[in-house]
Amino acid sequence: MKTSKSITLKHLLINQKKQIGMQFNSDRVIQRLVETLPGVTWSEEFGLFYIKNSKTNLELIFKTFRGFAWINGNYFFSKKIINEDKPKLNLERYRNRKSKNGTKYCPESYLLKLELKRYSANTVRNYVSCFEAFINHYYNKDPINLNETDVRAYLQLLIQQGKSNSYLNLAINSIKFFYEIVHEMPNRFYSIERPRKERHLPEVLSKEDIIKIINNTNNIKHKCIVGLLYSSGLRRGELLNLLVTDIDSNRMVVKINNAKGNKDRISVLSPSILKDLRLYYKIYRPKTYLFEGQNGGKYSVTSVINIIADAAKKAGVSKKVTPHILRHSFATHLLENGTDIRHIQILLGHSSTKTTEIYTHVANRSFMEIKDLLS
Repeated sequence: MKTSKSITLKHLLINQKKQIGMQFNSDRVIQRLVETLPGVTWSEEFGLFYIKNSKTNLELIFKTFRGFAWINGNYFFSKKIINEDKPKLNLERYRNRKSKNGTKYCPESYLLKLELKRYSANTVRNYVSCFEAFINHYYNKDPINLNETDVRAYLQLLIQQGKSNSYLNLAINSIKFFYEIVHEMPNRFYSIERPRKERHLPEVLSKEDIIKIINNTNNIKHKCIVGLLYSSGLRRGELLNLLVTDIDSNRMVVKINNAKGNKDRISVLSPSILKDLRLYYKIYRPKTYLFEGQNGGKYSVTSVINIIADAAKKAGVSKKVTPHILRHSFATHLLENGTDIRHIQILLGHSSTKTTEIYTHVANRSFMEIKDLLS
C-alpha cells in the first residue's frame, strides 16, 4: 500500500538517555497512533514525540505504521560507509601508542567507527588530532557528559588562539563525529555556528616558470613527476596512486582511480610527457606503481614535495611551489587558452562548476581585453 504520509525518526538525548524522536506533519490519525506507543512523551525543546531508544520500541514503530505511513530512517540509521572501495585502514599506530601521564587518546569506539566508514588516512589523522585536543582540554571530564556550552567555550578558545576558519570547521567535524556517529546523538549540536569559509585565490605560476622548473629537475623520473602533476592537473595523492597501467597511450589519457570523493576520472596525457615517460620506464622499470621508491612500493609524499621545491629553487622561482600550485596553474592556463569551464571541471574532478569558477578570478585572458583607462 503506497502512502504519502511519513514519519522521520531522529536520535534524541534527553536527561542523558537515548530516545527515538518522531517528526511528522500535522495529522490527527498519525498523532493518535503515536500516542498508543508505550511511554511516549512530548518534548517542548525539540518539538517531537519520543520514546525510549530500544530495539523493541523501534520494531514497534515500524509495526504500528506499516501500510499507513512511511518510516524515514535516513537521519536515524548512520551505517553508510564513506569510501566503499577503499582498502582497510591500518589504525594500529593510534591504538599502539604508549600512554602518557596527563594525555588522553581517542577512545577505541572512535577509531573503530573511522575504520568502518573507511575515511581517508588524511581525514583520520586530522579527526584524531582535533578530537584529542578537545578531550584533553576537558581532561577531567567524560566527553559524553559535555554539552553545547562546553563546545562553544572550546571553540571560542581556538578563535582566541588565532586558529584558522578551516581548523575550526575541522574541530567541529571531529567533535560532531564523536557524538553524532560514534554515539548516535545527532541532536547534540544543531545550533553550533560555523565560521564563514575562507576564500583565497589560488596561487598560479606562469607557463614560463613551470617549464623552467621542469627543466631544472635532477633526472627523468623527477621530470616526469613534475610534468604529470602540471600537464594532467593531478593532486599529489593521485600521482602517487597511479599504476603503470593507468597511462593509456592509445587514448592519450591518464586514468585516476579512487580520487577525492572516491570517484574515478580521466585526465589528458601530454604527448611530450608520454615521450618522457617511455624513457623513464626503460630506465627504472616500475613494477606496480608508476613511481616507486628504491625498495618498491609507493613513492613518498616528502620526496615529491622536495623534488618540486628543489627544482623551483634552481629555476629561480621565488614563490613556494607545491603540487597543488601546479594543479592550480593547469586549470588557469586551460581557462586562459579558451577551454570550456565544464571541461576543466571534469578534468579536475570537481563535483560542481562552482568550485572550478575560482580560476576565473585569476585567469588573465578576460583582463587583457579590458581597455587601459589611462590610454
